Amino acid sequence: MFELAEQLRVLREQKEAAEQQLQELNAKINETDYRLSELMAESETQNFTRGGVMFYLVTKTRASAVAGCKEELFAALRREGYGELVTETVNANSLSSFVKEQIEENEDVLPDWLSGLVNVFEKTSVGVRKASK
Repeated sequence: MFELAEQLRVLREQKEAAEQQLQELNAKINETDYRLSELMAESETQNFTRGGVMFYLVTKTRASAVAGCKEELFAALRREGYGELVTETVNANSLSSFVKEQIEENEDVLPDWLSGLVNVFEKTSVGVRKASK
């Protein structure tokens, strides 16, 4: 019993150390991704291949409810016939996809009824995949 207790303690300590390392690694990945995407955008490089790997820019549209306006957003979605998006809350990815569709349908501008209820921003990052031969 004492051996298992000691083993459990050691494993939990190892897990905690691994989680800390993972957080630090993710922070380094995010910083490197940001710096590379900025450099690629500045040099107008959409993609490049190095060492059999293709690096390419990916831009995603993100949206979130304006602080303090969630209930107003939910009411507007219901009023405009999009109530199926609202359960107890709205999934962030669903909201982002919905807002992107609305912008595309409204000649690349946010519809007036969503204006002031959502924050819209684009996030550019670097995608990585094996290069085709």
